[in-house]
Amino acid sequence: MGSEIKAGGPMRVLVTGGSGLVGKAIEHVVQQEAGKLEGEEWIFLSSKDGDLVSNTDTRAVFEKHRPTHVIHLAAKVGGLFLHMKENLHFLRDNIKINDNVLQTAHEMGVTKVVSCLSSCIFPDKTTYPIDETMIHNGPPHDSNFGYSHAKRMIDVQNRAYFQQYGHRYTAVIPTNVFGPYDNFNIENGHVLSALINKTYKAKKDGTPVIVCGSGAPRRQFIYSLDLGRLIIWALREYKEIDPIILSVGEEDEVSIKEAVEMIANALDFKGEIHFDTTLSDGQMRKTASNAKLRRYLPNFTYTPLKEAIKMTCDWFVANYDIART
Repeated sequence: MGSEIKAGGPMRVLVTGGSGLVGKAIEHVVQQEAGKLEGEEWIFLSSKDGDLVSNTDTRAVFEKHRPTHVIHLAAKVGGLFLHMKENLHFLRDNIKINDNVLQTAHEMGVTKVVSCLSSCIFPDKTTYPIDETMIHNGPPHDSNFGYSHAKRMIDVQNRAYFQQYGHRYTAVIPTNVFGPYDNFNIENGHVLSALINKTYKAKKDGTPVIVCGSGAPRRQFIYSLDLGRLIIWALREYKEIDPIILSVGEEDEVSIKEAVEMIANALDFKGEIHFDTTLSDGQMRKTASNAKLRRYLPNFTYTPLKEAIKMTCDWFVANYDIART
């Protein structure tokens, strides 16, 4: 079966989860920034193209497109509350999705798979900054342990495919991603995008912005287009099986309070901002080290956060009708 794919020809890249935040960013880089090389084919899948929880559907998608390379972004995700309530559901569905994608790739002779993990996989009790060697050094945070363990297993499975078959299947771990096509839902969206929606609504209604918690927790935010460029680099150049953290540096960590102020500026919100300290702050920090990435790409320049927030706010306002709110 593997012989059906000729080595050395132009890549045929299948991107699972191609209609989400990161998939759309990769598509933008491929189509608008000359990220695609001569003769290459890039196929962006959405859940409409097949249910990856089903082995039959996964197989059919691979048979149809015959990829040489796969970027695996698809996952079953929900808001924090849903994750806490349905840990088993998220564990089983994500284990199935990941095994279907990796095993079908193996059976069909795919040259390389780059899967996307999440920073929630890191141990809850840890020293900072966290690096790639520390992923399995203790249980993840209790709130979404099902999802986190399923994601960790991708790393375990990648190492096993290498040990048994010599396959170059690897994974990237981004920190807090945001950008166009994100989930801006106030209840269960990513923190930055939920705050963009909150601020947009407050401006329209003439009400204050209420931020959950003190605004003190610090996060490393990465703009989806920067992440898209880095994942394409990883697909082409990164040779290790061990995962690589894709993040801005520790020095670029910002507080939620600073992020809210940047959003207010970008949306020209002049109202009041209240921090509701009766609500929990969650983890105060989750600082990740990008030293490994810096060794590979010492000159990579990130979009400045203020600029990236402004571009995301502009996209949200212009595309409010189609945005996930």
